[in-house]
Amino acid sequence: MNNVYCYSKCSTCKKALKWLEENKIHYEVLDIKENHPDENTIRQLHQQSGMPLKRFFNTSGQLYREMELSKKLAVMSEDEMYRLLASDGMLVKRPLLVTDKGVFPGFNEANWKELL
Repeated sequence: MNNVYCYSKCSTCKKALKWLEENKIHYEVLDIKENHPDENTIRQLHQQSGMPLKRFFNTSGQLYREMELSKKLAVMSEDEMYRLLASDGMLVKRPLLVTDKGVFPGFNEANWKELL
């Protein structure tokens, strides 16, 4: 099953979902604001991705900027980052693609093709 955590007002999410439709790829949308991943899920997704945990933060988001996380992440432990990501779906990079082959935060057509 292919899951995509999205926010309905996000233009990048809309672009990613359109790409999935155009390529006739079956997927399920999960609202990242209303049903954001909990801490254990974030941990699992991060491990599956093989990427640095910082890649999971929505660095262009309003909440990220308000919390001045660009200054704080460097000194935070991974446990603190996991808890923070789990606290609010708007902090999570989106769309977040989850497949049997892996996990990828953000939309990148080439990377998504590899995972789908």
